[in-house]
Amino acid sequence: MQNSTMSAKVVASPLAANDSTWFIKQLQNQTDTALSEPIYRQLLRHIIQMINTGVLTEGASLPSERTLAEALNLSRTTIRKCYDELRELNYISTHGRAGVMVKSPTRIAPEIGKLKGFTEEMRELGMQPSTKLLAREIVQDRTIASIFNRPSTATFLQLIRLRLADDVPMTREVAWYDLTLAPALEQWDVVGSAYEYLQQHCGLILDHAEQTIEATMSNTHEMLAFGFEVPNPCLLLKRKTYTTTAQMIEYVEGTFRGDAYTYRINLKLKP
Repeated sequence: MQNSTMSAKVVASPLAANDSTWFIKQLQNQTDTALSEPIYRQLLRHIIQMINTGVLTEGASLPSERTLAEALNLSRTTIRKCYDELRELNYISTHGRAGVMVKSPTRIAPEIGKLKGFTEEMRELGMQPSTKLLAREIVQDRTIASIFNRPSTATFLQLIRLRLADDVPMTREVAWYDLTLAPALEQWDVVGSAYEYLQQHCGLILDHAEQTIEATMSNTHEMLAFGFEVPNPCLLLKRKTYTTTAQMIEYVEGTFRGDAYTYRINLKLKP
């Protein structure tokens, strides 16, 4: 049976994150040997949660492997495995005598309000966009057809892509495009921007999009894509894109990693 303390809420004072004694207390009673999950992963999950929720901020000092192992009555190998994975995930760094320090991942903050693709968005932020194509299929899907308001026999181009900025994975994106409206897409080599291809090769002019944003946790596919060892908070964006003739050409579900991506909105008072 899972230890009930595993879900305990973490509370910290502004200076507590730099206090090794405080940090150790947060990890005490947070492991359960009855679980199939290895102890080092239980610690890893809890520390990542503290970093992602802002309880541990960038620059906060963590105790050494030896100190933490002795305080928690665990082997140093267990703590080393935990710290090694935190380093690989870019959550901590080691600075010689300065010890182990929290290293919060850099966040990018695009502005909401303009219809643009990932490629254009990253270029505007001064970052180099790139894409890894994970899957490309011509599909018939009744659920997707109903979203597009097409017959169940309609065909769509389905793309599953990992989108990167400066070689860092940012979003795992699943997109569908209506081949009835843009048959030339069937020949697209999936290089560059889909929006540019739609306008330059399919003769379509994009007009607007409807987009929703909701919180979610990364699933197995997204954990693999982002290099997460445990589920992490993400942003799920769902977008329907329309042409100037009010026809829906694209439906996208993109999962953005929450540790490196945030949206910025400018709000103005009415004159």
